[in-house]
Amino acid sequence: MRLTTFLLAAGFVCSPLFAADPSTKATARLAAAADLFSEVMSAPDKSIPQDLINKAQCVILVPGMKKGALVFLGAKYGLGFAVCRGADGFGWGPPAAVRIEGGSFGLQIGFSSTDVLMLVMNERGMRRLTTSKFTLGGEAAVAAGPVGRNATAQTDALMSAEILSWSRSRGLFGGVSLDGATLRNDLDVNREMYGQPWDNKRVLASGLKPPEAAAKLLAVLNKYSARKTN
Repeated sequence: MRLTTFLLAAGFVCSPLFAADPSTKATARLAAAADLFSEVMSAPDKSIPQDLINKAQCVILVPGMKKGALVFLGAKYGLGFAVCRGADGFGWGPPAAVRIEGGSFGLQIGFSSTDVLMLVMNERGMRRLTTSKFTLGGEAAVAAGPVGRNATAQTDALMSAEILSWSRSRGLFGGVSLDGATLRNDLDVNREMYGQPWDNKRVLASGLKPPEAAAKLLAVLNKYSARKTN
């Protein structure tokens, strides 16, 4: 399975359709993450519920995650950022680069691009981000998030989930299950942003000064989120 995922991910990199993505600089991906969050939250009836944004500990944005499949085997591969709140609950800290990878089984063929958004809802979920990698639905409890600006999420599944997840593809936005996907540090991009290949534990917990390229993303997060609530 690992070999298949690697080969499909390599196909994303090498094919003309996806050639630009892995070589895109951090600055461009930060801008894409900001645009993704702004576009989702500005939708009048299809945004992430505001109460969940206000309670979230961290936000994970993966614009343009690539999904590919060859008959019975498939793979996912995406590059993005995790951003967590400051210790006082006001504002957002420096972004940490992440990669999302995962495989799937089933009769399928073709390639597509999907935007992925996740909210980390509690301290347990945030601690996952400070590890080198973890599996969604494995080490971390993940659930598909609800849609609607004023929707409430009071079911047991959503209340107990460490991470809530959504996706946007071809203009459609909704909760999505990401069970089995792996989220890991992207040290190369962290090096590009901070000059050192720091892991995400250091980036998220150290109070580093965010890079200038992250200003737009942080401004958008501040625009659409209030101070963290209990």
